[in-house]
Amino acid sequence: MQTRLILFFLIFYIKSASAQQPDLLSLVEDEKQPKEFVKNSYKSTRVIMSHSLENLAGGVLDFRILHRFGMINEGAYQFFGLDQATIRLGLDYAVTDRLTVGIGRSSYKKEVDGFVKYKLLWQATGPKSSPVSVIYVGGTTVNGLKFEDEEVENYFTSRLGYYHQLIIGRKFSESLTLQIAPTFLHLNIVPETLNRHDIYGAQLGGRIKLTKRLALTADYVFVANGKDGDVEYKHPLSIGFDIETGGHVFQLHFTNATGVNERAFITETQGDWGKGDIQFGFNISRVFTIKDKRKK
Repeated sequence: MQTRLILFFLIFYIKSASAQQPDLLSLVEDEKQPKEFVKNSYKSTRVIMSHSLENLAGGVLDFRILHRFGMINEGAYQFFGLDQATIRLGLDYAVTDRLTVGIGRSSYKKEVDGFVKYKLLWQATGPKSSPVSVIYVGGTTVNGLKFEDEEVENYFTSRLGYYHQLIIGRKFSESLTLQIAPTFLHLNIVPETLNRHDIYGAQLGGRIKLTKRLALTADYVFVANGKDGDVEYKHPLSIGFDIETGGHVFQLHFTNATGVNERAFITETQGDWGKGDIQFGFNISRVFTIKDKRKK
């Protein structure tokens, strides 16, 4: 009898253990699930003018055209700004999913600029994930205009400017993304009428997704020390729409800034939205896969 009872309890225990095994395995599998990184915070690596949370995928080259017309309030004689234009041509390349480098050339002051963009933290879901993304951006600009006084000794370093940004943001839902970016910019040489070499500010950006291929975007830069002598620079504000069409992203926008790189639009924006100093512009992005990570 004892042998039968022992055998009965042994069979019952084995069946109970086998019945619980799938639940235990599912717990182990849940713990082993990898983090899922949040992507598509924006349709482009730029909100409008400023860098966005979004990085290119590793091995992707982005050819970008940033085009800005003149002031709309200049009237019919200037065809409401369409007779004038400022343009930047740029190439951005993603060395990895986290690291992007870029170079560009602007018609405004014939500037050449370059930057490095690295994602320090990547918003993700799952165990030990970050609720926000944090991206560092550092860049240099080179003024290409001829020196005004050729008789004095001029230095190449006089042409240089530098900027640093720390972008902190989050994709709250499929429809809403917000970011803030403390910014520091240094100019080696400034005109005698000005007295600031260091400029501090903060960029605010956001996107509201309207449809699968259309989004409303806004890009604002608060310049803390905007007044310099008798010159008072304005805070750059841009509002526009992102339109995605396959491999292209079109950004149509209105802004009070003429310059199309960080040094220019942070330090030299004089347009006033209240006075109608508004410019229409567009950005075009076309990406090419240079190195396919799926191929070994």
